[in-house]
Amino acid sequence: MREIVTFDAYGTLVDFQLGPTTLKVLADRLDLDNLDVDEFLDDFRVMRFQAVLEAYRPYHEILHSSLRTAMRLHGLEYRTSDGDALVEAVPTFGPFPEVPEALRALKTKYEIAIISNTDDDLIARNVENIGVEFDYVITAQQAGAYKPDRQTFEHAYKTMGVEPSQVIHTAQGWEYDHIPTRDLGLKRRVWINRFGHPGSADYQPYDELPDLSGLPKLLGC
Repeated sequence: MREIVTFDAYGTLVDFQLGPTTLKVLADRLDLDNLDVDEFLDDFRVMRFQAVLEAYRPYHEILHSSLRTAMRLHGLEYRTSDGDALVEAVPTFGPFPEVPEALRALKTKYEIAIISNTDDDLIARNVENIGVEFDYVITAQQAGAYKPDRQTFEHAYKTMGVEPSQVIHTAQGWEYDHIPTRDLGLKRRVWINRFGHPGSADYQPYDELPDLSGLPKLLGC
């Protein structure tokens, strides 16, 4: 029986430097002496999550709207060019150092696929930066929905022609990936806990690794 290892992209495979990039984009606007940077970036993260729970719209629009909302919340004037610069930066992000080698090892035994909350044109260059060929790259744009919506995962399984029981899902994202996949009947789930967060017994079973380097051995490659 076919088995596919699926991955979240940003934060799991791709070093998604959205926080530092946001600060760089807004460097001429931010009064760091009077702004709680961590609070601002956390608000931006929350706004992005809230936006994907709403009716589908392209991810580049979500980046614009959530950045605008976070900036206004902190008394900053938003310019369209701020959002444009952020969107343009996303395709430049490359993989975490261990990712290409781990993926090549996995490909000796499994098909590999990406399921990502993004637009097709944004992720294309990120995949090129990884330098490993995926069997499938499935986006929210193709699904017409964002994770954690089950529609995104169901679209992916239909596209790949597999049942959930044939899928090993690997992701860093907790609220986007591990919470919604708990009851999907997947063969296995692997949490890439890059930031040392506590897990939850409520969402077991899952395996936990600090990065992708140990994944091939865990999956018998």
